[in-house]
Amino acid sequence: MNHWKAALESKDFWSGVIFVAAGAAAVGLGRNHPMGTAMRMGPAYFPTVLGGLLALIGLIAIGRALLRPGQPVGRLAYGKLALVTASNVLFALLLRRLGLVCALVLLVVASAYASARFRWPVALVLAVGLAVGSSIIFVWLLSLPIPVLGSWLGG
Repeated sequence: MNHWKAALESKDFWSGVIFVAAGAAAVGLGRNHPMGTAMRMGPAYFPTVLGGLLALIGLIAIGRALLRPGQPVGRLAYGKLALVTASNVLFALLLRRLGLVCALVLLVVASAYASARFRWPVALVLAVGLAVGSSIIFVWLLSLPIPVLGSWLGG
């Protein structure tokens, strides 16, 4: 009985549950759209396949936790969770106003600040690299209508 209790309290078990839930949600959302085929993918194809794989990974994690319990889940860090969530909301609110580059830099630095191993130089290099790479991929190569510099910066 103690083995099952330890398994249900392990990080692997709960990360598996989150993966299964996210995968099931993706598959469920995709059901409202045509699936298509591998050669002519419909709008439901990618989220359904990806959601199925995510759920499968979650089931493997749950099975692993039931066979060999790992570390128990610790105390939830509410402040750090709030900081990461707020930085994502801030990104969404500032994307059009500041542009992709500045909004991404703010997102990465604010999210990184939640880590106990936060270091300014590392966070800034990561933020600038992600902003430049995202600008190249999403704006230049994919031609998505995302402003690199937003309206507040004259973009």
